[in-house]
Amino acid sequence: MKHAMRWNPQIVLTVLGCVGLSLACGRPVQDQREPGFYDITAATGITFVHTDGSSGRHYLVETVTAGLGLFDYDNDGDLDIYFVNGADLPGQTSETPPTNELWRNDGGFRFTNVTREAGVGDTGYGMGCVMGDIDNDGYLDIYVSNFREDVLYRNNGDGTFTDTTASAGLGDPRLGAGACMADFNQDGWLDIFVANYIECPLDTPAPCTRLGVPVYCDPSTWNMYEPQQASLYFNNGDGTFRDVSVESGIAQFRGRGMGVTSTDYDNDGDMDIYVANDVTENFLYQNQGDGTFLETALLSGTAYDLHGHEQGSMGCDFGDYDGDGWFDLIVTSYQNQPNTLYHNLRDGTFEDATIPSRVIVGSMENVTWATFFFDYDNDSRMDLFIAYGHLQDNIEKIEPQTKYLWPNQLFRNNGDGTFTDVSAQAGPGFQVRRTTRGGAFGDLDNDGDLDIVLSNSREGPTVLENVLRNGRHWINIQLEGVKSNRDGIGARVEVTAGEKKQINEVRAGSSYQSHYDLRLHFGLGNSETIEEIRVLWPSGQVDTLTNVKADQFLKIKENGGYVVLR
Repeated sequence: MKHAMRWNPQIVLTVLGCVGLSLACGRPVQDQREPGFYDITAATGITFVHTDGSSGRHYLVETVTAGLGLFDYDNDGDLDIYFVNGADLPGQTSETPPTNELWRNDGGFRFTNVTREAGVGDTGYGMGCVMGDIDNDGYLDIYVSNFREDVLYRNNGDGTFTDTTASAGLGDPRLGAGACMADFNQDGWLDIFVANYIECPLDTPAPCTRLGVPVYCDPSTWNMYEPQQASLYFNNGDGTFRDVSVESGIAQFRGRGMGVTSTDYDNDGDMDIYVANDVTENFLYQNQGDGTFLETALLSGTAYDLHGHEQGSMGCDFGDYDGDGWFDLIVTSYQNQPNTLYHNLRDGTFEDATIPSRVIVGSMENVTWATFFFDYDNDSRMDLFIAYGHLQDNIEKIEPQTKYLWPNQLFRNNGDGTFTDVSAQAGPGFQVRRTTRGGAFGDLDNDGDLDIVLSNSREGPTVLENVLRNGRHWINIQLEGVKSNRDGIGARVEVTAGEKKQINEVRAGSSYQSHYDLRLHFGLGNSETIEEIRVLWPSGQVDTLTNVKADQFLKIKENGGYVVLR
């Protein structure tokens, strides 16, 4: 009797990953896949599983965890992955306490769990993370924002980290959410900004109901979910930080902070901060250049949507999508609220370009989280990624037209101020249905195109390989500061190729409680040579390179030339 062949999805994914990646699965074979994004998670060896500590008691914090970070912790030239995890809440007891996990990139999309030996398995209830070299020793450190005490891990430079939270003067016990690093006072040392979310008591369960169905409450429900003040810490340059939240003006305002991003939006030479707030107006902190900030969201037009409504804002990112030399802003939001694209008008104000840009397409159907500008097809235009996934795990019982699990979205930049939703044509990786929270991008295999890693609520992550093969050119730039902070965070890079100028900035912390690659990737289209690369460092130093060959990984040192890494 013949037995019918049955496909094991795990085996199929692993075999597909081996075929596409030429891993150590036997003799390398030619990649026959069509261009697009492919879910290769099974082939990576990553076994991390996210937990939110839920037990049916509907604590609101369960719905908003967690982010992730892509960074090269061991300086081997490959992007490693740090997954932030939740923890047990009342009513839930795990046999083994959940921890954050660090996965080392071994090349060829293979990863190894090095959490234990690295010493970064925080057991706190994690929300987000950001990476930066806080002591300028050449190794990236980790800041984790938690529900309860935040954590700072100092990189020892030998593959291990030390928890220096207490000695650094950190450890805020509030519910920290998005975080970012930049040299806000321009003294050569990285500072830390943390958006705090809400007061979230755990002494009693807190379910609400809709149509008789228990659901998570709206954060504006009752007085128990009060908005919080953000935290700003200036780096003393000796391994310690001082809380300047009050004296800087940051603490004057309370919001339900979620996503955070930083950039020089007004082109005045210092780093500003944007906070996406949940059911409160968003904040735009304009750096005054003297250690203080002015909250300008209302005046700039970025506090509300075009109707003047506050939104359930989640993630955010800056990027120059129209190539005019000024950074624009994307903000994700809750169901029945559009993702909002703010176009920088170059006078300190923004206009809501959501509808004319067509970014509104598909955004009303579900809840959106991680987001970022990136050039996925190397055509020299900034495209847009949006992550989806409902926070009500029983939403189908209330609104049958939507689902808890939802595919993510990819917008291609048309070059005329508009975007086209190309998710259906972006490969099988964009057909995957999860409830995603954090997301980051970077060139995981160093092949010249940008890949994506996503953190999914209550399950494993998604690793999307970008199979591009369109023949377009690119350049990847890593910075090394000398007078400026070591990572060059806050530095602006201008790339001119084929008579087209692009700009980007090195940012630490963005998207939704996540951190993407500190290396800057520029798609160059058909240009094989870059006429000029110009780096404007936080220190004021300007470095210029001319006639640079495309399709290379460069490291540019402040006032010290450059080297080709590969």
